[in-house]
Amino acid sequence: MANFFNEWGPTLLDGLAATIQMTVISLLISIILGVPLAILLVLTRKGGYADSPVAYAISNAAINVIRSIPFIILLFFLLPFTKVVAGTTIGVQGVIVPLVVYCAPYIARLIESALLEVDKGVVEAYQSMGISTWKIIWFVVVRESRSSIVLGLTIATIGLIGATAMAGFVGAGGLGDLAYQFGYLRFQPNMMYATLILLIVIVQIIQSLGSLIARRLKKN
Repeated sequence: MANFFNEWGPTLLDGLAATIQMTVISLLISIILGVPLAILLVLTRKGGYADSPVAYAISNAAINVIRSIPFIILLFFLLPFTKVVAGTTIGVQGVIVPLVVYCAPYIARLIESALLEVDKGVVEAYQSMGISTWKIIWFVVVRESRSSIVLGLTIATIGLIGATAMAGFVGAGGLGDLAYQFGYLRFQPNMMYATLILLIVIVQIIQSLGSLIARRLKKN
């Protein structure tokens, strides 16, 4: 065991750092894009606060189309676009674009579901007091659904980690790349097991943390 970590420890740490970097950057950008998109869906849906069939149909169809494409196909399909936006298609920088395109619609759909869980009676009570729609969305609907939003973001983060592992096929680096390069191509099972254990530990930590935060927000 000690010999393994002496030989592969620095490589595993580099892979872990790359996975965390890809996940954090992609998640932050996806939240910035996904939250407004979710609010747009809630506002423009039939019977929503700003009912607009055209806006809802376009945004809803765009999300469905992107979500119907498997990430590994999306990864290769977006290579020309990624090259234009990021200037490269390899490494951490080269995989952020496809990860965001993959994750932002997913987050939008999860948050949309969370926002729709809020009791309409609560919203109508604030509307009767003359409070503007935007204030109701931000200070009532989002606040009331924050526990569900955290759980949704937890699911999205875990899905994003799985996507970063697949990004190893285009040389993105990270734990997935290590598992593929050493565990599969060079048939070094110890390296494969080590990367799998690290990914399992990361997912367990994120899920536990997300569930804990969601429970505390629900109590408050």
